[in-house]
Amino acid sequence: MVELVLLASATALATGLGAIPVMLLGDRAQSMVPLLLGIAGGVMAVASVMGLIIPAFDRGSAAEVIGGLAIGVSFLLVARRYLSHLPRDFSQAGGRTGLLVFLVLLVHSLPEGFAVGTAYEADPAQLGIFVVIAIAIQNIPEGTSVAIPLAASGASGRRQFWMAVASSTPQPIGAVIAYLLVQEISALLPISFGFAAGAMLALTLVEIVPDAWKESPRQTCLGLVTSIPAMVALSLALGV
Repeated sequence: MVELVLLASATALATGLGAIPVMLLGDRAQSMVPLLLGIAGGVMAVASVMGLIIPAFDRGSAAEVIGGLAIGVSFLLVARRYLSHLPRDFSQAGGRTGLLVFLVLLVHSLPEGFAVGTAYEADPAQLGIFVVIAIAIQNIPEGTSVAIPLAASGASGRRQFWMAVASSTPQPIGAVIAYLLVQEISALLPISFGFAAGAMLALTLVEIVPDAWKESPRQTCLGLVTSIPAMVALSLALGV
């Protein structure tokens, strides 16, 4: 359990790394966001399919997996819809845009924590490490997304870093919850996998890739064609 908490906490800290390019490059980091989001989308897609959906079908029925996927997708869509109705004055230092990005990532980081805990309980040596690495990697450009609007509003580099890390703090919590539930109720494993995969895929297809594509289709494609083969190779190397 201690090792799981440390690994899940490391994925949250990885989000802070995304703030470093913004701190060093300032406004120039804005031009890198479509590329970084394209990489994040590719990483999340491969992690969802090879790290979660395929193992879920190996461990449960199609109905359980599909049900978990549906719940995960619904969870993310409802969360996004709720955030879209936040009052316009819901803002603190750092700007309303930065706050909204922070809240969106805060909400979706919980199912990412579920993915870490579920995968770790099932197979800590291979599947668990793969999902931890995948989520840590895709957290980095998310940290950049948090940092950019904060930098634009004059927030300090330290604030950018810790706000990025804070957006992923639910991950260790979600990891522990999923680990304990799956450990006690083995039948929950395929549903939990499906839930985490559904939320991650929905975030990729509904938010990350479309947002990146609007800014730069070329950079988005470059990020996808770079990250997808790399993550497939990683999953095969880990024997997932």
